[in-house]
This record gives sequence, C-alpha cells and structure tokens, in this order.
Amino acid sequence: MGDPKRQKKQYAAPLRPWDRERISEEASLMNNYGLKSKEEVWRTETRLRNFRREARKLMAASGKQADKEARQLLNKLRNLGLVDEESSVVDVLRLDIEDVLDRRLQSVVFEKGLARTPSQARQMIVHGHILIRDKCVTEPGYLVSVEEEEELSHRPGSPFEGKVEPAEPVEEE
Repeated sequence: MGDPKRQKKQYAAPLRPWDRERISEEASLMNNYGLKSKEEVWRTETRLRNFRREARKLMAASGKQADKEARQLLNKLRNLGLVDEESSVVDVLRLDIEDVLDRRLQSVVFEKGLARTPSQARQMIVHGHILIRDKCVTEPGYLVSVEEEEELSHRPGSPFEGKVEPAEPVEEE
C-alpha cells in the first residue's frame, strides 16, 4: 500500500496580493464564468502556465523525442479543444486564460443551454444533475474534451431535464 503522497497546492498564489489591476481582472473573470473563488482563477492560470512552459521547452529542444513530445502535447490540447488541427507549438504560447476557462464543464454546460446562468450550471454539476457519457461528473472545473462535449446531458429523472429555458434578458433602464 505505501504511504500516501504528500498533498501540494494545485496553484501558485500571486506574489503581490494587493495589485489593483490583477484584482479587477480576476473579479471580472469570476463574474463572467461563475467561479466561486479566486483560487479557481489561480488554478486555471497555473494549468495554462504549465502548458506554455512545456511548449517553450519543446521549442528549444530538438530531436526525435522532442518531436514526439510536441505531437503528444498538441494532441492533448486538440482533444481538449484548446488548439485547432493545423496548430503548432507556437500557437500554444498564444493561449490565454479565457480559452481554458471556456473548456471547463461549468462553462460548457452554460454554453450548450443546459443551464440559465453559469452559477446555475455550477449548482447543477455539484448536485449531480449533469452526465458525461452516462457518468455523473460533480467537478465544475473538469476540462471537457471535444468528444465528451457531444455526450453532455442531464441525468435521467433530474428536475432540470428538458425544462431549462434561456435566461430572461435583463432590461436596462
């Protein structure tokens, strides 16, 4: 059995905690994508940072192994829907945080019209009303692949099944 692995943070907190510009950017991301805490923004930034670091490392390297790893990285990002079929390693460096946030389960559920708002999408996911390939996924931050996006549905017997209409447009005064 062995000892369990030591838990470590899945994100890096900002070095300057009271940077006004960063705080306002994070607040707008939280509002637009229905995120619960800034920790989710930081976790997504770290995930993106790791993709970009790997791409920079592969651009600097040469040889068969580097080519193989570059193909593997591009295939992974293609499957997640982050890059196109004809993209190269350079295109990985052009990704931004909104590209990754758009592939979260919470965002995909909202975009497909299974929920009225990002917050409702989050609630439906956490409460087990959303299925991917007939499996209940309860993590709003799950990155949905392109194949899985087609097989996204409500759980049978869910009170939301077939009843979610688009949100009412907000009337401005």
